[in-house]
Amino acid sequence: MPLVFPRTRPRTPARASRAAGVLAAVCVVVLSAGAVVGVREGRAPGLLPERSWGPWTDGGIEGWSTHVRVNRWGDAAEADIHFGKAEDLTLHAYGKTVSATSMMEPTVFTLTPDGRLTARRLPAP
Repeated sequence: MPLVFPRTRPRTPARASRAAGVLAAVCVVVLSAGAVVGVREGRAPGLLPERSWGPWTDGGIEGWSTHVRVNRWGDAAEADIHFGKAEDLTLHAYGKTVSATSMMEPTVFTLTPDGRLTARRLPAP
């Protein structure tokens, strides 16, 4: 005896397109939430538009000229550090603290996502 499964409602094209629309709306909401979380935590630097960055602030530290900017939307900061024309360093603190060591002058630079730049001179070899 064959199994017979009665349909409770006939499938119509309108019902199928409505289900596809709901599925698309759920996907958009989930992807948007993921993008917002990524930007807020500084993990998606490519998603941070240029207008979300604050102005570059100029300064100096340990004889180096520094330029730092902080993102207003997320947990991110960028720094350009120059020792005349001899050496350039770029730091990107997207959600976590980063460090870089200069080659000419033995100095370790540390940038936090809130834009705080520090330098520590290493002892000469």
